[in-house]
Amino acid sequence: MPDDRPVALDEYPVHQVPLSMKHVATGDRNAYDRCIFHVFDHQGRALLILGLGVYPNIGVIDAYATLRLGDRLQAVRASDALGDDRMNLAVGPLRIVVEEPLRRLRLQSDDASLSYDLTWTADFPALWEPHHLQRRGDRLTLEGRRFVQAGGVEGLIRVDGDEIPVSAGEWTGTRDRSWGVRPIPGEEGGRLAEDNPTEGFHWLWCPVRFDDRFLMVITQEDADGHRSLNDATLVRPGVRDLQLGWPQTDITYRSGTRHPSSAVIHLMDPVDRKPLELGVEVLTSSPLAVGAGYPPADDWQHGTWRGRDWTDRRVYDLSDPAAHPLAAYGVIDHAARFTLDGQVGYGIFEHGSFGRHDPSGFTGFDSVAP
Repeated sequence: MPDDRPVALDEYPVHQVPLSMKHVATGDRNAYDRCIFHVFDHQGRALLILGLGVYPNIGVIDAYATLRLGDRLQAVRASDALGDDRMNLAVGPLRIVVEEPLRRLRLQSDDASLSYDLTWTADFPALWEPHHLQRRGDRLTLEGRRFVQAGGVEGLIRVDGDEIPVSAGEWTGTRDRSWGVRPIPGEEGGRLAEDNPTEGFHWLWCPVRFDDRFLMVITQEDADGHRSLNDATLVRPGVRDLQLGWPQTDITYRSGTRHPSSAVIHLMDPVDRKPLELGVEVLTSSPLAVGAGYPPADDWQHGTWRGRDWTDRRVYDLSDPAAHPLAAYGVIDHAARFTLDGQVGYGIFEHGSFGRHDPSGFTGFDSVAP
């Protein structure tokens, strides 16, 4: 028998629909609510990516943490049955504590192979990303609402007995919160997949923290370059957000790959119509399909039921790309140094390009940079 009693969150005036806060307003199995954090030093030595998600209509909560040091990627993943307390953001050894909403969060792991205790503090207000819609044929497959934020991080990371001190002046932390409907593994392709094959996908997501401003750039393009998602916004405390036009990106790829080494994102100051160039220098990279559970990972993906109290630990060698062939068909997060109008900042250059993309000259899934 289902337990339909109220949950603790029902005490608060936060309801959006006439349902308990235990339930979401859609019966779609792909309903989700999750977050991701990127924590990295400004020299490109370390990149920690962690996140947590709940999937209320399949009753799963899971979390992950990956740390790249050199060519070694340490990963911890945990999954469990979703309970009633949605304010307890903990799975296995991984926890996120909201100490002050939109301002200060505590990121913790007490796993023996990869542990950390970090305090993330916002430097800028949270920024809404564009409402994200995606269809396959006539079916809505993705509808997400997201905000993004950047700040400083302080604390300690421990891996294999070594301690890595984290200081706000030498490290940056970005984060993304999203919820809505997003594909979860387990559905058959069916007619929609057969009638609407994926020809190509080109994605860019860049939260960048400067000393006195925060910049967010996001684009999504189809095979022919048609843009379904587009935004470039500059956030400065006490000043209205500045929209920087229609971003165009020139990416320099490593020969024989679609792995960027650098890029220039062309923006426009709307006040004096002055062109702006956002320079990108990749410092280190972590493929989300290796360890972090993003598609097309073949050992674990978000929202999949692994039983109660499941925890998994892996170590991956990233020195040989051929050892992880699926990584090239997923999104890769690059910690990067950015330059804009004489200022230096740090952030994430998240990029995915697979299949045909006419503006880049890629002709198919096997096409790479010369």
